[in-house]
Amino acid sequence: MWPPALLLRGVSAAAARGSTALRGWSRLGPCVAASPGTRKSPLLQTARNYARPTHKKKEEIPSHLDDLPATMLLKDYAKVPVINKVDNVVRRLLSLEMANQREKVKIKKEQLAEKVRKSPNDSGSFEVQVAHLTAQICTLQEHLHLHPKDKVNRRNMMMAKDRRNMLLKFLRNRRYDVYENTCKQLGIKYEFPLLYRRRATRRWVVKKALCLKVFQEVQKLKAQESLRKQQGSLKRGRAAEQQALPVEGTPV
Repeated sequence: MWPPALLLRGVSAAAARGSTALRGWSRLGPCVAASPGTRKSPLLQTARNYARPTHKKKEEIPSHLDDLPATMLLKDYAKVPVINKVDNVVRRLLSLEMANQREKVKIKKEQLAEKVRKSPNDSGSFEVQVAHLTAQICTLQEHLHLHPKDKVNRRNMMMAKDRRNMLLKFLRNRRYDVYENTCKQLGIKYEFPLLYRRRATRRWVVKKALCLKVFQEVQKLKAQESLRKQQGSLKRGRAAEQQALPVEGTPV
């Protein structure tokens, strides 16, 4: 009979060999004792590739800066008188061909402001502010299309929309002709505020239905109470009239 120490040693060695075999099976498929150059199982390879993330390319949308020509000069150098005497290399460096998006947005704001500006020196009227906010909103919308998880810029876009709606509301109530011309020139429209800005969750809907039911029951109780009071006042009025009438046989 074998000693207990040898038996335990043999069991541990067998378990180690079994775990090694299982690891080899999970790595190389059904061929447990496969050589290093053996091909992997196609079933396991397909299962591994199934969970890999696929990077889908975002659909491109037309930009509101596409209508700006590349030969247009920057805002700071457009009115310099010496700009016509420079060579083509310097002119290209000072044009929109080498400019970043911030410079292009500045020029776009001026273009939109020129459509609704009342006078050449007008730079702060409601119409000009609406034009500047429109260019900012379009820029942020294009950015969020490529980066939908950018919460800071999404908040900035919502704040700009609220500001533009407030200005359009003022123009709509005070100067409707200016409001109509501004919306037509910029291609925008006034968005009426929602009745309820709160998200309608299931709990909120159930709570609102319960509140309406309680309100209706309270109104019914109030109607019954008012009807009871009216009937009581009518009875008291009739009793007072009967007491005021002269009794037969008494002198008037």
